[in-house]
Parts: sequence; structure tokens; C-alpha cells
Amino acid sequence: MARTKLIMIAAGGSALLLLGAFAFQHIGGLAPCKMCLWQRWPHAAAVLIGAAALAMRGPALPVMGALAALTTAIIGGFHAGVEQGWWEGPASCTGGNGLGGMSGADLLSMGGPTGIVMCDEIAWQMLGLSMASWNMLASLALALLWVMAARRG
Repeated sequence: MARTKLIMIAAGGSALLLLGAFAFQHIGGLAPCKMCLWQRWPHAAAVLIGAAALAMRGPALPVMGALAALTTAIIGGFHAGVEQGWWEGPASCTGGNGLGGMSGADLLSMGGPTGIVMCDEIAWQMLGLSMASWNMLASLALALLWVMAARRG
């Protein structure tokens, strides 16, 4: 497959994942937790990197796209592990340690108008996998596409 097509698919995949996250939030009413929001930023970066990579040659930008995709995959994998109880997540967004050890600033920064959204609670799942898990898997596939584009750069 041509470099341009690989970049378009990889950046487009990140754009679709972002749109899906916003649809779950604004149409489906599923407010994101802190780690859900963290997973969005690398996708936004990958979309911008994709636009730049279409205008410029060389492997540097596709490598950066791969790093962005891997970053969100790692965050998604960590988040999935927190949801499954395999390890503890950040104290600012998990219910395991209770809210007693948190400062007022921590509590205020956690939730919007809909309240606190905990990172260790699964809000939605399909085929036994949460959104964080699906993001991890999709992002790993996107990272592979970025690497393929870099090799053609």
C-alpha cells in the first residue's frame, strides 16, 4: 500500500476514534473519566501529524504518528488494567482508596456538571472489552500502519 494511503488510514482512524469518543459522550451520555480524556490527546496529535505528513516526505512524521498511536495504546492498556482491578490507577480518579485522602482541589478537578467519573468503573463494553481496551487494540493497529508508512517514507 502507498505511503499516502497508509497515512490517510492511520490519521483517519485516530479521527474516527476521537469522533466515536465524542459521540459516546455527547450523544450517548457517557461522561469520560480523567484517563479517557488522556487517551484523546494522542489521537488529536496523530490527526495533525497525518496532515503534516501528507504535505512532507520522509519517515520522521510517520514515526511521530506511530509514537502518538502507541502512547494512546499504552494509556488505554493501563486504563483497562485499572478497570479490571489488575493494578491501581491514579488516586484522583479511582474509587479504590476512597475519596477521604483527596484534597478539595482534587475533588473539584475530577468532575464536571455530571459529577465524578471514576476511572476504575467500566461505563460501556462490547464483547467483554471496555472502551479503553478497544482503544488500545485499535491504536496498536494504527501504530502498525504508521510504521508501514514510515518504511515507505
